[in-house]
Amino acid sequence: MPIVEDDMLRDTIQTALNAALKAGEAKKLATLRLIVAAIKDKDIAVRTKGNGEAIGDEDILGLLQTMIKQRQESVRLYREAGRGELADEEESEITIIRGFLPEQMDADAISHAIQSAIDEVGAQSVKDMGKVMAILKENFSGRMDFAVASKHVKDMLLKK
Repeated sequence: MPIVEDDMLRDTIQTALNAALKAGEAKKLATLRLIVAAIKDKDIAVRTKGNGEAIGDEDILGLLQTMIKQRQESVRLYREAGRGELADEEESEITIIRGFLPEQMDADAISHAIQSAIDEVGAQSVKDMGKVMAILKENFSGRMDFAVASKHVKDMLLKK
């Protein structure tokens, strides 16, 4: 990965962190600091592997989606354990993190994108699933939940 020139998302997050600091928004500030720390950890991992200097917006979007999934799992576990206050805290973090993601695709748009990707690569069976997922990740990073998309791709390819 070359040195990243497109750092718009990184800059947006840093600007939001500075604004939260000035406004005294403790919860938002704490969440933004977690995001920045996670980005720095990824940057270090990339440099250690010799793949460039820093991660780009696409990788940051994936990182944010991972952070949301982790918190959603925590919310589920907290609710099951009767710890509503902790679940509420996690949900507020999810809301803050989602603010940096592009608008998510609805189910119809996801189905259409999957069908287009299948047609583009000429996928005929589940063996072609990797090719389809690669197209989706290239074109819809940050706007599509790839765990959900993967299930849909598999279902669609099994019907062929």
